[in-house]
Amino acid sequence: MTVAKTPVAPEVSFAPRSNGDLRPASADAGGLSSRDAAARLARDGGNVLPTPQPTPLWRRIATQVRDPLVLVLLAAAGFTLATADFTDAAVILLVIAVNTTVGVLQEIKAERAITALSALTAPAARVVRDGRQREVPAADLVADDLLVLAEGDVVPADARLVESVALLVDEAALTGESAPVDKFLAATDVDSPPAASAVVSAGTVVVRGRGRAIITATGAASAMGRIAAMMVTSPGRTPLQRRLAGVGRQLAVGALLLCGLVLALGLVRGQPLQLMIVTAISLVVAAVPESLPAVVTLSLALGARRMTARHAVIRRLPAVETLGSVTILATDKTGTLTEGTMVVRQLWTPHGDASVSGFGFAPDGQIHRDGETIVADQAGDQAPDLVELMRAAVLCSDASLRAPSPDNDDWMAVGDPTEAALLTAGGKLGIDVDALHQASPRHGEAPFDSDRKRMSTAHQSAEGRIQIICKGAPEALLQPAIITDHPDVLRRATDRADTLAQEGYRVLAVAQAERDTVPGDAAGYERGLRLLGLVAILDPPRASAAATIAACRDAGITPVLITGDHPATATAIATELHIIDPGGTAVDCRTTDPGPAATRGVRVFARATPQQKVAIIDALRAAGQVVAMTGDGVNDGPALHRADIGVAMGKRGTEVARQAADLVLADDELATVVAAAQEGRRVYANIRRFLLYALSGGAAEIAVMLVGPFVGLPLPLLPAQILWINLLTHGLPGLAMGSEPADPDGMRKPPRPPAETVLGAGLWQRVLRVAAVIAAVTIGVGLWAHTTDRPWQTMTFLALGLTQLAVALGSRARPGTTANPMLFAAVGAALLLQLAAIYAPPLRELLGTEPVAATDLLIVTAVSALGYAAIRLDRRIHSTPPPPAKVGGPIPEPT
Repeated sequence: MTVAKTPVAPEVSFAPRSNGDLRPASADAGGLSSRDAAARLARDGGNVLPTPQPTPLWRRIATQVRDPLVLVLLAAAGFTLATADFTDAAVILLVIAVNTTVGVLQEIKAERAITALSALTAPAARVVRDGRQREVPAADLVADDLLVLAEGDVVPADARLVESVALLVDEAALTGESAPVDKFLAATDVDSPPAASAVVSAGTVVVRGRGRAIITATGAASAMGRIAAMMVTSPGRTPLQRRLAGVGRQLAVGALLLCGLVLALGLVRGQPLQLMIVTAISLVVAAVPESLPAVVTLSLALGARRMTARHAVIRRLPAVETLGSVTILATDKTGTLTEGTMVVRQLWTPHGDASVSGFGFAPDGQIHRDGETIVADQAGDQAPDLVELMRAAVLCSDASLRAPSPDNDDWMAVGDPTEAALLTAGGKLGIDVDALHQASPRHGEAPFDSDRKRMSTAHQSAEGRIQIICKGAPEALLQPAIITDHPDVLRRATDRADTLAQEGYRVLAVAQAERDTVPGDAAGYERGLRLLGLVAILDPPRASAAATIAACRDAGITPVLITGDHPATATAIATELHIIDPGGTAVDCRTTDPGPAATRGVRVFARATPQQKVAIIDALRAAGQVVAMTGDGVNDGPALHRADIGVAMGKRGTEVARQAADLVLADDELATVVAAAQEGRRVYANIRRFLLYALSGGAAEIAVMLVGPFVGLPLPLLPAQILWINLLTHGLPGLAMGSEPADPDGMRKPPRPPAETVLGAGLWQRVLRVAAVIAAVTIGVGLWAHTTDRPWQTMTFLALGLTQLAVALGSRARPGTTANPMLFAAVGAALLLQLAAIYAPPLRELLGTEPVAATDLLIVTAVSALGYAAIRLDRRIHSTPPPPAKVGGPIPEPT
């Protein structure tokens, strides 16, 4: 048994508007764009979309404290409290408290993605109950309600169409497809699932026509609910968090073993047990860079602030560094790589081709033919065929344009965006849309029909005759039964239409004829027509998109396009932006499993559902890649949530996408991601810079305590002296390193391998080399002072501190410049405090030091400068030319 399509008269009142536009009174939708209107999506009657249960505060805190590095710091704090070193204990506990607080706040923000999704509401919906049409709150909708849909409405629930009249629905926010989709009743068996064309989904927007539909799913069972269920899982740890956790474990084991060795050696030499216990505890504190969490937090905060100045708003602080680790940039197409608006780009008539420039719906831009620019006020003389084509296309349209207003700076489309693009192109040829409609009023029409794939209108001509205009899909219009032109013209038009379609354009054919009277049916409209030409429409790439993709590839970041749009459109955009080479193709996710394809190096995925987008992201991450995902629609939310870093558009993005993301682009420019990635690499470089500095100093202190007794220095440093040096060197200078500028060549190098530890790429070797120099200088000064009857312990203490400060100065990213004056100030302050520890009586008594003669001070200062030379020389030894970034070919395998 089949069900035939039966159009019925609408129960919607129409009222004339000042601009001559006749649309339902509800069609304005508050002046919102389709994606903004989708942000008013409904919940069902009492069944709120699934949201995470609130996590107890104590559990959040326990999660943060469980980090291995924090556990080491807690142990060090306990040791210092046990020895009554309350000052150092307070500093360590303060660092732990700040780090834990920041982590808890980040976790709370992460849960807002689901909260935003469940809070989406449509104010009201029109339903038929008890035979009467009524308006009810969207939250009161239930299954089997009969929805009444009209232009401008946000569909509040999943539903199956039972009536449809020229219904066109924008599904971009849910599927990512840039062009609106025709919805109609197909002839199917009643026992079969309804065809996709006969189903409307929650969150989509009616841009044309009207219809009725029976609600089939609400809340968690709806398309929106299924997307919500995919966002319940909590985000995993960032690459930096994983790397620092590994460092924490290594430092915990290494520090305890070495300091235990110092304790044992001291006891073997006959040192007092209490003194050696305190010394061992002090070395534990010195070996563990307790400033690391503070340095990381400061570096991330400064990076976030710099990103904000560059229109990138960070929602989760660790994401700052993650950007620098990204190896794959997976991006949506519509509104991300493209403008997100339909624009006429090519015109064809039997007389030749023409190209159209400009962006958006503003009638700004130019039309070029044969190397010449067609001037708007002279278009009738320069290109009468193009003017005739666009005049007809404008008349055979139901859309309208809304000029900029105090509330909106941009031109906006009202109705079908494809038809709005025709009006914009007509304006570029000097056609006054309003005047044209007044001069040629519409007297009849054969509305668009999904079977015919055509729309025809009848207009009063200036000569008093009836002008018939028909526009539609080329395959439906370019037929001898409809077009009377010579077969050669039809062949040329068909070939050109096929070429444009393969290039990703949406192509419309336009034809016209004159009659004495208005035809009585569609067949009367659509015969004996003369072909005017073809109009090729595209959602064009952003002006900055090509440069952004090139910058990504130069930085070794592989771009991958994942879209819900048509494969031909995706391939055309990807080829134009050099994501793939000419001749490359897109994987159609309707016929190919995208997960395995992602690991084979496929770079373009079309017709991807939200579930398939997540599968692609998961496959890439499982292969060891660090993935950033960009998007702006509700359908992008799960993938943004699952990626290592989710990037949402701030202006046109839905609230769901923004809340699911770690980074929001306030200017909607993908180029901002590259700028943010540069900041991420800067943050990571500064963290490694601090680790080199802090760990080399800590390792040198342990080496001095281990080697000193074997060369004649019984106890090179007292516990208080170790803690003092640790406080000075790991304090202000360490924090100031978080403000070091970016490496000028940082974005011309490939991203670090995802499996690389934070101490990888030779950092361990550098730590040992620099530590050896610091220890050698310190022990050398101590031995010289000991053999010459100078205050050798004080001079050992002084040399160790000054050499580490020299290393701090030599660690600068741009030596020889005034960049990062904070580091100069921090080193200067630490130097004064180190001198105060020798010459200020209260500190001398606390630390057990003695005054040093001015000559000896100058000698120690000069020798300590070897720390600066050592770090600069080591940098030259370690520095190697960066390997060329991979430009083209399959996705690189992780190291």
